[in-house]
Formats: sequence, C-alpha cells, structure tokens
Amino acid sequence: MEMLSARTFFRLRPWSDWPIRDCGESLNQIPLSLPRLEPHPYASLGAPYGVDADPFRLRQGVIDRLLRAQDELQQEHPELCLAIFDAWRPIPVQAFMVEHAIAKECRKRKLKRDDLSQAEELQRVIDDVGRFWAPPSLDPCTPPPHSTGAAVDLTLADCHGTALNMGGEIDAIGNISEPDHYREAALDQPQSEAYLWHHRRQSLAEAMGKAGFSQHPNEWWHFSYGDQLWAWRTGVAEAIYGACPLPDSKPRTA
Repeated sequence: MEMLSARTFFRLRPWSDWPIRDCGESLNQIPLSLPRLEPHPYASLGAPYGVDADPFRLRQGVIDRLLRAQDELQQEHPELCLAIFDAWRPIPVQAFMVEHAIAKECRKRKLKRDDLSQAEELQRVIDDVGRFWAPPSLDPCTPPPHSTGAAVDLTLADCHGTALNMGGEIDAIGNISEPDHYREAALDQPQSEAYLWHHRRQSLAEAMGKAGFSQHPNEWWHFSYGDQLWAWRTGVAEAIYGACPLPDSKPRTA
C-alpha cells in the first residue's frame, strides 16, 4: 500500500492564493543577541538540512523586527527575553517533519499506517496534523511559511535563557496549541496556572504584534512577517517573501 502523503491530503490554507512578489531580500543568520533553544530540535531528529544549511536564518527585514520585538517585550518585562525554537526551514525538512508528525501522532493513537481498516482514523490524524504543519509544496505559489525565511517559531525565556512553561509544547497537535486556549479558564481562575499561561502567551503575542508580526491562528508560537499568512491577516495585496531554498539562492517570484 502506498503511504498516505501530506502533499496529497492536506488542504490548502485560506492564505494560499495570496500573490507573492518577492523583494529579493537576503536570508541571514539570526544574531546571537536573540537566544535560541539548542540543540536544534529538527536537526537532532535527522532532518535533511544539508551542509552548512543553518536553520537559524531569516530574511533581514524579519530579523530587524525580531530585534524590535525583543525591545518591546523587555520594556514591559525586563526579566524576559525571546527564545528562538525554529526559523528557516527548507522544503525537504518540511516534508521530513510532516511525515515525522504524522508517524508520531499515529503512535500516540496506536494506529498502523498500513492497516486499511484504520483508514478513517488515519485520515483524522492527517487532518489534525494539517492544522499545524503546512504541506511541503514545491509550487512557488504555495510555499510553506518557514521556507520563505519569513516565519519564526519562538517562546519566552527567563534572563538565563531557560524556556518558560507556556501551557503546551511547541508543535503539540490539538486545541491546547491555539493562542487563546486558556482564555476562559484564566478569566474564571485568576490565581491559576491557566491564568499564568494565558498571560505569557499574550505577552509574547503583544510584543510580536508591536513589531509587525502576524500570528498563526492555530499556534501560539508561530509568527511571520512578509509571507502569505501575514498578507492574509493584514489585508495587504501581496506577500513580499516567497520560497528561499538556499541561503545564497535568489528567491523565486510567483
């Protein structure tokens, strides 16, 4: 039996038809003044980045805004900082991680991918994973957000660089990952952990928003500037960043 593929079964996003006019901006290393969580989680799994393909890269305009977001955060919370989980993600890595996410969720639900009797349950896994992982599309009109160098996954950390508990792990599949998941519980129980987690998620979103980023509707950790998701959420006519497959490659325009 042919393995079910995320490329076949994932639905397009509401922002997938937004036009792209790539501005040609370079993909650069994120400065060390922005802490990162290491070792890099996907590289540790064996994701195929290739030689010298540093995942801690973004378009320069995005880096500039990240530095601004750090300043915005520390004006309100001087004891905190941003901590980068993941940034630029070439499409082969996206494909690897989509398959990893599906396999992990199948194990969690005790499903066998080659069992025809479990086809409906497997489809639900693919649909659930598809809310969080973009299809590893090679179409220049529908690039995965991280392949553009415009998207970053990040969290809050203390002054020592230790990541804070945000009420759910990055990449968790399920409603717990939605930015406002703890909103009602926080309103009902202001002394609870739910209130703390909601407050932290809000603090992250506010700092990133002040710097011009847009947040993924399903993921408290995912923010972008300049890609199709950002264009859709802000209502601008075109995205300014398309797929950027290699650090020294000229980005493609759709």
